[in-house]
Amino acid sequence: MLSSPIILQMPSDLHMTDEQFFQFCQVNRDLRIERNQYGEISIMSPAGGTTGNRSGSIFGELYIWSNQDGTGLCFDSSTGFKLSTGAERSPDVSWMKLERWNSLSEEQQEKFATICPDFVVELRSPSDNLKPLKEKMEEYMREPGIQLGWLIDRKNRKVYIYRPGMPEECLDNPATVSGDSVLPGFVLDMSKVW
Repeated sequence: MLSSPIILQMPSDLHMTDEQFFQFCQVNRDLRIERNQYGEISIMSPAGGTTGNRSGSIFGELYIWSNQDGTGLCFDSSTGFKLSTGAERSPDVSWMKLERWNSLSEEQQEKFATICPDFVVELRSPSDNLKPLKEKMEEYMREPGIQLGWLIDRKNRKVYIYRPGMPEECLDNPATVSGDSVLPGFVLDMSKVW
C-alpha cells in the first residue's frame, strides 16, 4: 500500500485526452487515480480497512437520507467528476441535486461527469497530509454548483466545514455534523466515524 500519493508529471506532448484518461482509470481499477488541472496524475492505493469502513459508514448514512429525501443522488469514492479547471476528482462521498444530474447527457453520466457535486466529503486517511486535502477542498469551493464540503480529520477529531465564498470553519471533536440547509435533516453521527 502506498504511504502517500505518487504524482506523475506528464510531458505536454503526452497529455491524455479525457477519453484516454477515463480508459487509463478503467484499466487500473485497483488504484484511486485523480488528475489535477495541470495534467499531473495522482495515484493512491485503495483505502485501508478502517478508513474504508468509516467512509462506507458516511456513504451509508448519506445514502439512507438521500433515498428518503428524494431530491438528489449520492456517490461513493469510485465516482469521478471533471471540474471546470479540467481536474478530475473523486471525493470520498458526494451528493448532487437530481435536476443538476439530469441536466447531463446519458454519455456524460457514464463517464467522469462534467459537473461538481453540491456536497463533497473527504476523509483523511492516516497517511494523508492535511494541507493537500485542504487545497482540494478549496478547489471544490471554487466550482459552480458546490454548496457544502466536509473534510473529516479522524486523527485529530476535527471536521472542517467549507462553503463557497466563506472562511473555513473547524469543529473540534463534534458529536454530530449537520448538513445545514443543503441537506435538510441530514445529521452525521460522528461516533460512527471516529
